[in-house]
Amino acid sequence: MRTFGFPEFLFILQAAQWTLALSAIAFVGGAILGLVIALARTSENKVAQALSTGFIQIFQGTPLLLQLFLIFFGAPVLGFDINPWIAAGVALILNSAAFLGEIWRGCIQAIPRGQWEAAHALNLSYTSLMRDVVLPQAFKIALPPTVGYVVQIIKGTSLAAIIGFTEVTRAGQIINNATFQPLEVFTTVAAIYFVICWPLSLLAARMERQRARALAR
Repeated sequence: MRTFGFPEFLFILQAAQWTLALSAIAFVGGAILGLVIALARTSENKVAQALSTGFIQIFQGTPLLLQLFLIFFGAPVLGFDINPWIAAGVALILNSAAFLGEIWRGCIQAIPRGQWEAAHALNLSYTSLMRDVVLPQAFKIALPPTVGYVVQIIKGTSLAAIIGFTEVTRAGQIINNATFQPLEVFTTVAAIYFVICWPLSLLAARMERQRARALAR
């Protein structure tokens, strides 16, 4: 039987690159779709509002693990050939979009109504209103909670281990099955997640403090 040593540690550490890659895919895809959802939620189009609200309720109201199962095991039933990479990416993008969309919806609606009314008085189009007035200000408000949510995305990638995607948690499971030393293995896994997530948590907290000081002036 193998014992937990440096080669095993290195195997788990190398799997962190796939955790980061999956997190990047989830964030970029979720950000694009989330912005669309946020704009739909704040638009005056009732159909867009209803569809975006339904999307958010579905993906916020069901566990990410269940969403992974439905995509990974449901796609072949519908005739689609899907691998763990695609299944994990799609599930995390959709889940992230629901949460980022709602975060950004709140940031957009936090812009004082007077600025919306002033833009309407200037007869700005909806595109100009969003591009030149609302979104630049909402972006500053959204930065701290967005960085904070990235931490949740990174931790959420651990659930992809259940469908066979080899990231940090899955690598830990593989090493544990070979060494039967769960304390050493999963302490290492936890430490790697901590090293990745802790700086982002500190950054989000620092941004929050800076914004609070700016508003207090």
